[in-house]
Amino acid sequence: MRRRAAYYRLHRKKFRYLLVGFWNTVFSYLLFAAFFAWLGDRLHYQLIVVAVNVIAITNNYIAYKVFVFRTRGNYWREYLRFYAVYGLGIGLNLLLLPLLLSFTPLNAYAAQAVVTVIIIIVGYIGHNRFSFRR
Repeated sequence: MRRRAAYYRLHRKKFRYLLVGFWNTVFSYLLFAAFFAWLGDRLHYQLIVVAVNVIAITNNYIAYKVFVFRTRGNYWREYLRFYAVYGLGIGLNLLLLPLLLSFTPLNAYAAQAVVTVIIIIVGYIGHNRFSFRR
């Protein structure tokens, strides 16, 4: 039991990151579903994706700031850095997915799963060392 508690204390920020990331994923998906149901017949789905991403990334920023990295102040600077890390993740996705599909036997679902794991790790490092750096 002590070993588990010590392990948790050592890695608690990573556990919180994964837990908040899970929440953010569910929130973002449900937000897209709600916006698409509400506006899907009037707006192109890509415009809905853009609007949802602005809201979802803002939600993600607040959740990571408050529950994971627990920083105070520097709201605009952290927010802009947060967007930069998300931009890096999108760029990695656009780069790595076609490479995996071209040079490995993975199908699109498996390749995207691999890319997602990489983005989660890069995102944690980026947010920890850049977005919410103290």
